Amino acid sequence: MTQWTHEDKKNDGDAEHHRPVRSFVLRAGRLTEGQKRALNELWPLYGVAEGEDEIDPESLFGNDHPVILEIGFGNGDATWQMARNQPGENFLGVEVHKPGVGHLLLKVEEYEISNLRIACEDAVELLRRRFANGVLSGVRIYFPDPWPKKRHHKRRIIQPPFVRLLAEKMKSFAILHLATDWEPYAEHMLDVMNSSPGFENLSPEGGYCPRPDWRPQTKYEKRGERLGHGVYDLVFRRRPEMENSD
Repeated sequence: MTQWTHEDKKNDGDAEHHRPVRSFVLRAGRLTEGQKRALNELWPLYGVAEGEDEIDPESLFGNDHPVILEIGFGNGDATWQMARNQPGENFLGVEVHKPGVGHLLLKVEEYEISNLRIACEDAVELLRRRFANGVLSGVRIYFPDPWPKKRHHKRRIIQPPFVRLLAEKMKSFAILHLATDWEPYAEHMLDVMNSSPGFENLSPEGGYCPRPDWRPQTKYEKRGERLGHGVYDLVFRRRPEMENSD
C-alpha cells in the first residue's frame, strides 16, 4: 500500500490547495539491478509512453481482443498471472511506482507474456485524456490504499466522480472488479457502487461476491487471511443504458 513520506505529511495541508487530490503519493523506492535493466531494456517493448495521444488498443496490442485495465497493480504478481491465464484478453496495467513496474516487466520477460502492456502514470488522468469512451471490457482495482485516517478519505480512489468516469470508458456489460482487505473501505466502496446508476451489483444480495477465479491470491492477501483479516470482493457490471450518456 502507498506510504506517506515525512515531506508528504509536512506539506499535505498546503500542497492540496495547489494540486488535484490524488489517490497516491509518490515515494522513493529502491530499484534492484534487475528492475533497472527491465526499465531500460523491456520498457520500450511493453511500456506505454506518456503523452497526449489517444491510446488505440488495437494498435497497442496488435489485435482486437477485449482490453482489461488494472489500476494500481503494486508489484504486478496478480497482473502477470491474469494475463498468462487469459491469453484471449489484453491487459493494461497502470502503476506509478517504478520498482513495481520493473518487477512486472521481469515477469513478462520470464513467462514470455505478449498480451500485457504497462503504463506508469496517474490512472485517472490516463483514463480521462487518453481513452475513448466505451473501449474497456473490464477494470480491476485490487487492494487500493484505504487511506484509513478520516482526513485522508478524500484521497480514496473509489469516489462517485471516478466511478462515473469508469462508466464512460467501459463497454456495456463490462465488469468492474474491486477488492480490499480493509473493511471500512469495503463498506465505503459498496455504498458508492450501489449508488451508481452506471453499474449493477452482481451479488444477488447486493453485497460482496466470492473471489472470482480470475483473481489470483497474493502473498500479502494470504498472510492477512492467516492473521484473520477479511477480504472483500465487489463485482459490478456496467449497465447498457449508460452507453450514450453524457
